[in-house]
Amino acid sequence: MPLATRTVLLTALALIGFAANSLLCRRALGARLIDAATFTTVRLACGAATLAVIHLALRGGRARGGSWASAAMLFAYAAAFSAAYVSIGAGIGALLLFGAVQTTMLAWALVRGERPRPWQWAGIALALAGLAWLTLPGAHAPNRVGAVLMLGAGAAWGIYSLRGRGARDPLAITADNFARSVPFTIALSLLMLRSEHASLGGVGLAAASGALASGVGYSLWYAALPSLSATRAAAIQLSVPIIAAGGAVLILGEQLTVRLLASGAAILVGVWLAIGRR
Repeated sequence: MPLATRTVLLTALALIGFAANSLLCRRALGARLIDAATFTTVRLACGAATLAVIHLALRGGRARGGSWASAAMLFAYAAAFSAAYVSIGAGIGALLLFGAVQTTMLAWALVRGERPRPWQWAGIALALAGLAWLTLPGAHAPNRVGAVLMLGAGAAWGIYSLRGRGARDPLAITADNFARSVPFTIALSLLMLRSEHASLGGVGLAAASGALASGVGYSLWYAALPSLSATRAAAIQLSVPIIAAGGAVLILGEQLTVRLLASGAAILVGVWLAIGRR
């Protein structure tokens, strides 16, 4: 298979996997097929097992290089992500998550002394305005608690991503961080034991989220990254909330509102201006 075709295929499958996390989580939690803590535990445990197997097959031996601090951020993202999807839709959730991730990473760049150019400042302002509009009270505003939880999930994922920048072996580090996150989520499940419930379908959706959308999805993404520039990789990820929103309408039957379309366009165009070149 030609390298260009292989890169396109790997990238497309990885992005679909990333978007599928929102759809699988919302389907399971919106229908109350499983509680948020159990979903998180099954997702991270299955993701850890899948990544360990993939690493063993490709590299041999146990994955190393992670850290407990990064694992804690991974757990915080996954727990808040699941809790948020109890009360907000997949499309809105994906936009809030993506906007919070990029805002966190852009804010860190400013703290580190980077000085955006005028069009980048305009992009940052536009993206923040889109996020603000999406969460303002109104007829089609998302549940406030769910929105705050998803913004927190995005901030945690942004910090996790910043900690992993420049990693020499992202597959090994991610596999190790997933393995280290399991004790955190087991502790959460034990604390929430009285309110836990799970059906076979809910566990299956959580397992698919962990093993396929997360474990296999991340592995495909890391396989595609060597053929993508940093700018192109960042820009390509703009498609994830679009795929998730489209899937939410077609698969989950969610409503496509003017607020979602307009604020989503503002967020995506703003981030594109902020991270892209002239």
